[in-house]
Amino acid sequence: MAFTRVAVVTGANKGIDLCRNEVADFNDRKGFAIVRHLALQYPASTFNNGPFLIYLTARDQARGEEAAKTLQNDTQLKKANALASDGGLASIRYHGLDISKPKSITEFASFIQREHPEGVDIVVNNAGIAMDGFDMNVVQGTLHTNYYGTLSATRSFLPLLREGGRLINVSSMAGHLKGKYSERVRFAFASSKTVDDVTTLMEGFISAVREGRQEEKGWPSAAYAVSKSGITGMTRAIALEHKQQGGTVLVNSCCPGFVDTDMSKHRGSKTIDEGAQTPVLLALGDIRGIYGEFWQNERVIEW
Repeated sequence: MAFTRVAVVTGANKGIDLCRNEVADFNDRKGFAIVRHLALQYPASTFNNGPFLIYLTARDQARGEEAAKTLQNDTQLKKANALASDGGLASIRYHGLDISKPKSITEFASFIQREHPEGVDIVVNNAGIAMDGFDMNVVQGTLHTNYYGTLSATRSFLPLLREGGRLINVSSMAGHLKGKYSERVRFAFASSKTVDDVTTLMEGFISAVREGRQEEKGWPSAAYAVSKSGITGMTRAIALEHKQQGGTVLVNSCCPGFVDTDMSKHRGSKTIDEGAQTPVLLALGDIRGIYGEFWQNERVIEW
């Protein structure tokens, strides 16, 4: 089948128990729901001009393949006849991708370029990790994947998007600037203009932790929160850079909200389907040409 629209969602396997003392791919259930709602909402969107292929990517092959298989029999997708196997427009395929490994990102980008030389339409960078505790290993591991991995994926995938495409980086309300940083650090984030500006902040955090002086220097002892502040700032910088170069892809970041997942210890007020709405709006909806903003609850909010 020839596909007229193509989307990529990273970190999209369904996920398992994440309340263990290890690295947790906590975004996976949200990514799974994002894939579901891209398929559900595409037919009524202005993007609809024919068959739609969604790449569900995950670093764990068994989980990724199981997620794709589960979606083939998903009750919501079956009821809506959303999938091509039921007469609909969407097809879902698993492909391996680990954003913590530069080689994996490069290989996936090369695959997309070979398979879709005309480009893709949507990229949702949802992959990320959370690690228990706080020490140098946690800080380096978290930032390596969440900040540097997302940055590398964004840099690699943005050139693959067609004119008028969408790139969404899933950040978090944990990365809000208010209440956790000193005035100096908060101002540095808010006034950052380039990726180098934001990366310098990430390096400053790592250095402060190495010295054991992060709180003295205005940083929280929270690797995940800092990584998400970095994602939001980096996404804004890339969106501005892309626009200044004449690009037409709308690049934004978002928080899905406080979603009921293992990561939130199931205290979240939103279901995973509700959490998918803002990323899917940014992917398929009429966002009036807005770029470089941070979104939550389907609207732009102050970072």
